[in-house]
Amino acid sequence: MMRKIINSIPNILTSGNLFCGCIATVLAVKGNIETATYFIFASAIFDFFDGFVARLLKAQSALGLQLDSLADMVSFGVAPSAIVFHILSIAQIHAPLELPTFTPYFAFLIAIFSALRLAKFNIDERQTAEFIGLPTPACTLFFCGLAHSNIFTVTGFYALLALIPLFCFLLISELPMFSLKIRKSPKFAKKYSLQILLLLCAIVFIAVWRLKGISITIAFYILLSIFGNIRRSQNKTKCQQ
Repeated sequence: MMRKIINSIPNILTSGNLFCGCIATVLAVKGNIETATYFIFASAIFDFFDGFVARLLKAQSALGLQLDSLADMVSFGVAPSAIVFHILSIAQIHAPLELPTFTPYFAFLIAIFSALRLAKFNIDERQTAEFIGLPTPACTLFFCGLAHSNIFTVTGFYALLALIPLFCFLLISELPMFSLKIRKSPKFAKKYSLQILLLLCAIVFIAVWRLKGISITIAFYILLSIFGNIRRSQNKTKCQQ
């Protein structure tokens, strides 16, 4: 009985992720973007801790894996798409060029490619220690950070249209990206140097630019992952020589 209760804890946290994602979607549809992004941030916290707690309690299960993906699809696929859709709808009014009325619907490419990303993750056995492609929470947090910037301007409108296909590509790309899952290691500082650097920079970015700093942090995460791949490739070449 006690084991069943323990095994249910990660799923309860995942359900919290889904609940917050549903609320964020409703708020985004109603145009309450700021509060919607806060609920997505809450979803990201639940998403981090459900996996952490599952590993800590050794309560990982096939059911939990599927539930996590379904929750992520709402919180990090549908909800951010609704937010970006609303932003594009407002910003399009002030755009100097008359664009088709369906232009804001390009925002839902985020939901489509997030679904592809999550489906790939579930069947890709390579993604145990690192990610292949941009994780859906990172993509979502990037756009949520933008929602708190001056993206409603004309320049921001076109920049946002350009960023959507870029991040959709990153979601399903074969770009290895380091994970924030940290385990005990005798060479902790060396092994997790990129994670530590990202965390320290995130604190600075958010302190200086507040919620806009989240978008900067995600962009920096992508650059760090690229740098880490280059460094790893160079070390591998040296070892072969």
